Amino acid sequence: MQANPSLFRSWPPGGILDRWVAPDGWTHRMFTLGDGSRGQMLMIAGRGDMIEKYLEAVMHFATRGWAVTTFDWRGQGGSGRLTDDPTVGHVQDFGQWVADLGAFAADWETRGSGPHVMLGHSMGGFLLLRAMAEGVVRPDAAVLTAPMLGLNGGMIPRWLARIIVAVMLKIAGPTGAAWTQNEASAARLRARQRRLTHSLERHDDELWWRRTAPDISLGAPSWGWLDQAYRATAALEADTRIAAMAVPTLILSTDADQLVCPHAIRRIAARLPDVAFHAYGAEAAHEILREADPVRLDALARIDAFWDARAPAT
Repeated sequence: MQANPSLFRSWPPGGILDRWVAPDGWTHRMFTLGDGSRGQMLMIAGRGDMIEKYLEAVMHFATRGWAVTTFDWRGQGGSGRLTDDPTVGHVQDFGQWVADLGAFAADWETRGSGPHVMLGHSMGGFLLLRAMAEGVVRPDAAVLTAPMLGLNGGMIPRWLARIIVAVMLKIAGPTGAAWTQNEASAARLRARQRRLTHSLERHDDELWWRRTAPDISLGAPSWGWLDQAYRATAALEADTRIAAMAVPTLILSTDADQLVCPHAIRRIAARLPDVAFHAYGAEAAHEILREADPVRLDALARIDAFWDARAPAT
């Protein structure tokens, strides 16, 4: 199969790969592309993601005039690790990532002119919504794609999943891997691909980057991460500040999501005072902006129209 020429297995020309240092000295990897004639956009990735995974989306928005900035979260991608095992994704407290986002955004907001907007995917969508509800960041408008507002445990109810996590925290410890990730197994890779996207080419593109630059690759989350995810999403859903979060927000979700809970997304979307919401069906898996073109192009068109309506050029 020939590679799709729209996919990126090299850094787009004109981009700047740089470093940003958090107030406590932790170094984050960041990337910026675009002339900023339309405004400034901050793209916020999900758990286990890295900058390379979203170069196609970055290029789309940059060609529309946005100066697009994205970064790797502390503990993943090219921003170091928080455990001795570089394959395990861990954080002690999601509040650390909210603080990092706030500090990063404070620097980012001083750059360029025009509207400043933010787009968060999955875990990044959760962290962005929490940061907006807490007043840590105040973009002119925001987009959340498949935001992690609850975990999808399949047939396991949340109460039972939290008991399992509590037991495993005692057995394996907070930094122990929650599952094994055997990317040498074709069956496991196929199952992973079906959870993420219907686009074989885009899934292969991510795997190519992981093989080419293994130091940016991340595997399973830790039991501590899962514990934090259950606690933090429950706390956000109970947070009364959600109903007062006045940033215009577009949420794109999919009812077929196997990773995050579509019902939790709908519940929280219904409480936001200024929200546009669209849910895909079986045609879309979790990675909406990395889906097959019928979904991906529809999502990009919805986002572009939302920015034009709610964060017009100045």
